[in-house]
Amino acid sequence: MPFVNIKIANDGATADQKSELIKGVTDLLVRVLGKNPATTTVFIEEVDTDNWGIGGESVTVRRQQEQ
Repeated sequence: MPFVNIKIANDGATADQKSELIKGVTDLLVRVLGKNPATTTVFIEEVDTDNWGIGGESVTVRRQQEQ
């Protein structure tokens, strides 16, 4: 029974995009590992960019610097 946790920035992924991620990951586990889709769980966690850091800076700050 696979459990996949996807973490993405909380910056506007639509319900349709998240649905596509869930289906795509499930299909990948079925195709590559032969897993049963009925027992495959995919969890999407949206993280605020203030709570996500890379290289000692929050993603919010990094994105502001890129603009």
